[in-house]
Amino acid sequence: QVQLMESGGGSVQAGGSLRLSCAASGSTYCMGWFRQAAGKQREWVSSITAGGNSNYADSVKGRFAISKDNAKNTLYLQMNPLKPEDSAMYYCAADTRACMFLRGGDYKYWGQGTQVTVSS
Repeated sequence: QVQLMESGGGSVQAGGSLRLSCAASGSTYCMGWFRQAAGKQREWVSSITAGGNSNYADSVKGRFAISKDNAKNTLYLQMNPLKPEDSAMYYCAADTRACMFLRGGDYKYWGQGTQVTVSS
């Protein structure tokens, strides 16, 4: 069982930046970020493979950067510049399977989430 703990959320103005962190209690293969805004379905934001290959949703491409520190079992999401439509609860997810098998979003492990609020 792998536990995930997100941190780094907060309230910022549009154009600002935040860096989310996700500490994992064990090793995983694929890690990703999802978000869910109030009244909307959860959406995939980004994922990164064990080898460091990353992918992004079109809505965040060029603004967000995913990375991970394998030595610390920690995943990051640098977000800049933020827009009001980025406001959501952000969740870290991880799995022992390869990312290519997780395009439906059925990751095995999930964090509790960290809130990001962007004001205009």
